[in-house]
Amino acid sequence: MINMYEVSETNKMIESENLDVRTITLGISLLDCIDSDLKELNRKIYEKITTTAKNLVSVGRDIEKEFGIPIVNKRISITPIALVGGAACKTPEDFVEIAKTLDRAAEEVGVNFIGGYSALVSKAMTKSDENLIRSIPQALAVTERICSSVNVGSTKTGINMDAVRLCGEIVKATAEATKDRDSLGCAKLVIFCNAPDDNPFMAGAFLGVTEADAVINVGVSGPGVVKKALEKVRGKGFEELCETIKKTAFKVTRVGQLVAGEASQRLGVPFGIVDLSLAPTPDVGDSVAEILEEIGLERVGAPGTTAALALLNDQVKKGGVMASSYVGGLSGAFIPVSEDQGMIDAVHAGSLTLEKLEAMTCVCSVGLDMIAIPGKTSASTISGIIADEMAIGMVNQKTTAVRLIPVIGKDVGETAQFGGLLGYAPIMPVNEFGCETFISRKGRIPAPIHSFKN
Repeated sequence: MINMYEVSETNKMIESENLDVRTITLGISLLDCIDSDLKELNRKIYEKITTTAKNLVSVGRDIEKEFGIPIVNKRISITPIALVGGAACKTPEDFVEIAKTLDRAAEEVGVNFIGGYSALVSKAMTKSDENLIRSIPQALAVTERICSSVNVGSTKTGINMDAVRLCGEIVKATAEATKDRDSLGCAKLVIFCNAPDDNPFMAGAFLGVTEADAVINVGVSGPGVVKKALEKVRGKGFEELCETIKKTAFKVTRVGQLVAGEASQRLGVPFGIVDLSLAPTPDVGDSVAEILEEIGLERVGAPGTTAALALLNDQVKKGGVMASSYVGGLSGAFIPVSEDQGMIDAVHAGSLTLEKLEAMTCVCSVGLDMIAIPGKTSASTISGIIADEMAIGMVNQKTTAVRLIPVIGKDVGETAQFGGLLGYAPIMPVNEFGCETFISRKGRIPAPIHSFKN
């Protein structure tokens, strides 16, 4: 049980250390909406979402007022649309019609994002999967709230390199389709390896087919809280450092558990998981980079950065697991460049490069996230970066992801502006040597030897 003492204990964290519940995400299964008639399918989808989620935003606001806990976002995740639209959608343009319906439904219920415009193609692609993937640039250009993801690999299946090649082209096309907004569409498109079924965080959220008809997943974030706690153990040994992170993560996760339980009860929807991810924002004092620097780095990217991040990620998970019976999603530390002022400063200082960020993804909770690159970067180079990141996830049996933004018309030294939680980002240089011959090979990279467990 969670008591009011625990809630009052977090008041200081909320008031001065940027603690918040980053999102209540209502997962909604659309499998029962499947229909071979596109018009009827869209009607069912709109009706299912607007009925199931009609009270989501108001319940979130009520919980905020009652407990004094900021809930920044109320969002929806849905069954991957490639599965839902397969019977009705014969062309990419058909899928775009579903995207427009989803956008209208999200606007009607008042959420800022709806995730699940997705395809799961870690081994191969159906025609429906391919049509959805090819529709992504247009879908993200004509909607405001849609978030899209493609899972192109897993430890069990290997990496679908045909999908990786296609996704490089799609990222570039999405950048072109939204170039009037600094290629903003790419900020709502994630390429995954080992994507979790219960992730509440955008842009990669979708409701996996193993989930219930509806479920409440909550994402909590508190980089500022961890930073403040670590200031009190400066100069201490690793044991005290680790204990401090773990205890702080425990307290933060308990807040998420409270909100999740209340939302579940009031909406009459089962509780799924709490995702404790240190997800930064552009606000000062809400940075994962600053935590790593508090641990002892002069600047993020310096030697020791990967080790410090590994320590942080592990202790966050250990503290979170003790605070809730159902910790899931991506729980750990996010390292998005555009959403973290400390990361942005490190890029400007020259200490943080794309290659160092890739090394850090071996131990963080996701991957190469919200990284702006020159708009002239080729589709094959983008595919190569995706392939590298997918390989890290596949071999290490972890979730990895890529959210690259090739900003059309801009180059290294310039800045892209995305606004809100998405922040802004300096354009980072990319290795200009090509990989087109490698990316052009057809088929898939086999699963690693240690995947054969049964």
